[in-house]
Amino acid sequence: MVLKVFFPSCCSSAESGILVGRWLSEQSSAVILAVVHFPFIPFQVKQYLSEVQRVTKVSVSVLGSWSNSKQEKEENLSKFLEDLGTIFSHEPWIQISKEGDSKFWSCSTFQKHSNNPKEEVILVYYDQRKVMLSHLHPPLDTATSTDQETDDASKLSAIFHTVAKSKMLFMTDRYNDGPIKLTHWQSDGTEASIIVELMKQASVPACMLLAFLLSLVSGICRSRVLKFWPLSFLWRKLSTCEQLGHRLQHLQVISSNKKAQTQTQLMRKANIFVSLLIDVALGILLMSWLYRKNRIGHLADTLIPVADHVAEELQDLLQWLMGAPAGLKMNRALDQVLGRFFLYHIHLWISYIHLMSPFIEMILWYVGLSACLGLTVALCILSDIIALLTFHIYCFYVYGARLYCLKIYGLSSLWRLFRGKKWNVLRQRVDSCSYDLDQLFIGTLLFTILLFLLPTTALYYLVFALLRLLVVIVQGLIHLLVDLIDSLPLYSILLRLCRSYRLAAGVKFRVLEQQDGKPLRLLMQINPLSYGSVVQTYRLPTYSCYPKDSWTSLCKKLFLGELIYPWKHKGEKQD
Repeated sequence: MVLKVFFPSCCSSAESGILVGRWLSEQSSAVILAVVHFPFIPFQVKQYLSEVQRVTKVSVSVLGSWSNSKQEKEENLSKFLEDLGTIFSHEPWIQISKEGDSKFWSCSTFQKHSNNPKEEVILVYYDQRKVMLSHLHPPLDTATSTDQETDDASKLSAIFHTVAKSKMLFMTDRYNDGPIKLTHWQSDGTEASIIVELMKQASVPACMLLAFLLSLVSGICRSRVLKFWPLSFLWRKLSTCEQLGHRLQHLQVISSNKKAQTQTQLMRKANIFVSLLIDVALGILLMSWLYRKNRIGHLADTLIPVADHVAEELQDLLQWLMGAPAGLKMNRALDQVLGRFFLYHIHLWISYIHLMSPFIEMILWYVGLSACLGLTVALCILSDIIALLTFHIYCFYVYGARLYCLKIYGLSSLWRLFRGKKWNVLRQRVDSCSYDLDQLFIGTLLFTILLFLLPTTALYYLVFALLRLLVVIVQGLIHLLVDLIDSLPLYSILLRLCRSYRLAAGVKFRVLEQQDGKPLRLLMQINPLSYGSVVQTYRLPTYSCYPKDSWTSLCKKLFLGELIYPWKHKGEKQD
């Protein structure tokens, strides 16, 4: 049977003493956590370890002895170390000895109640600080992982759990005036930072003030004022309001005085904080760029000519449709009615733009100030401005889609009439039905009229649907960028870049130089998570303005003339 001893590399130069750690019987492994130096009183050591075990819930005990003789090995010390096994009575009793500066150690085990008192030992060195600060992630594809991989992951998690839970043991350093002197990864002094401690103290009143302000804003948002029709409609439809509500939830998570219970909750708070920080920093940079060299005025002066140019292009397009587009034979009367109807709407839109032109620069000036709330808020405002500026295109699309949809459903209903069928609304199915001669004659007339008018309506619908899809694609790209900023776990990515051992996916063992008669020596190194796994594990949820329609569903809606709403949520019903 092979016994594995996990030895911290920070204790390799420790003075002689006893090995303190945890014995994992199901793995035949010993995880060494610290070395207790001579002199010591066994009763005090047992009392201290029982206190550590009570607090950390980890069965810490004395596993063996450690001998670091920089000179020749003394027989009295060797005899004394063997006698310690009878005092602490742990089986197996591990004896590790290092002679001088040699990197090849002697390691032996003793068991009184066993037929095979000596076992083969594998000495595994590990970085105690990295193992304690790292978080071992389970495999993401648990469905494809084998039982052997799952068992290995559970064994590794037991080792990482043992080191991470033993923080109380690492609080005692060599500067403490106590009866027990320990060597571990913090033996030279507990890690601390005056700046971090001052920031912690200063963050308490800041978080309390922020929590009060956020509770006040949340109370206003939940008030009945926003539930009346105009405000409730704008709050649900405008992506700016959705983004502000999303960021408000993030601020509430950060300013909460509840301590994170798990590593996942802690990483989520850190990711939200860094995402907010970078979002606001990018927004301030955008705002400083806009207000420099009078760029707001230049943008306002450019907006009116662009709107006029778009309106002129639409007028030319309608004039082309009112003639013989691509040589197609259209219904003259319906073509003229639809063309003049849409031309009148363009005339109204141009009048509206020129009426608002004196106030556009002032509106853009105040809108630019909203960039201090974050780049995502500025992008959402840009999406809403595009929606407002292309509202006439949206109206054209709705008119054409409704007219086209009416004719499609009318033709399908009359086609069922020819076959002696009808749609049963109660049972949601097609049933047989007998029609008289008058019904068939009227149905034939209506079917013929709708069929010959369909090409003219379909052409107008096709043109305006393509224009509408162009606007929706532009808004979709803006919202994809907003979702990317909102959901990207920037803190986790930076942690993976700077301190990759903090996000552990597993370990790898490197075989060190060997010598005959000495135990096998391995070096345990941490395998970090890949960047794709980091993003998949710690990705933040987003509000996702757009419905997740498949390409098949989208093509079906376009063919049947159903409206494509850019501001709909996942759970909302579409007409």
